[in-house]
Amino acid sequence: MTDFLELARQRRSIRKYTEQPVEPEKIEKLMQAALMSPAGKRLNPWEFVVVTDHDKLTEMAGCRTYGSSMLSGSPLGIVICADASVSDTWKFDCAIAAENILLAAEDLGLGACWVQVLDRMVKDDSEETAEQLVRSLLNIPEHLSIVCIISVGYKNEERKPREIDKLQYEKVHYGLY
Repeated sequence: MTDFLELARQRRSIRKYTEQPVEPEKIEKLMQAALMSPAGKRLNPWEFVVVTDHDKLTEMAGCRTYGSSMLSGSPLGIVICADASVSDTWKFDCAIAAENILLAAEDLGLGACWVQVLDRMVKDDSEETAEQLVRSLLNIPEHLSIVCIISVGYKNEERKPREIDKLQYEKVHYGLY
């Protein structure tokens, strides 16, 4: 297994995938990583919808003007939702679960990318939200808020790992700002 800092350095947003499906055992590991993620007071407000249907993924690719098109070429999408009435930390809990999925994907030899859904419109001049579109496509109940979709697949592009010496160390403050 890769050490954590190397895993974090290697993980990059991947938007191009091969047609190879993600194996069920790898999907299971991604979901285990999501379900093990920390949540405020361990209330676990999140829910996950695993989508492998190409037509649904292609329709979901239209949930945003920019930033969602990679879903049409992705063999797997994981929609992360939450019940806001369960916990006031639901947005953070979903973000942590998403990061666990992103890191687990890299560890499994897969590529992945976050697609923002919460508080986004389908088109810049549209009145339909990305949430409304995804909700209607996947029959997601109204009481759940949709935070994001993670596209996942085998990489069909290479991105250089992050360079340690180019990290923004000036944004780190010790003791006082």
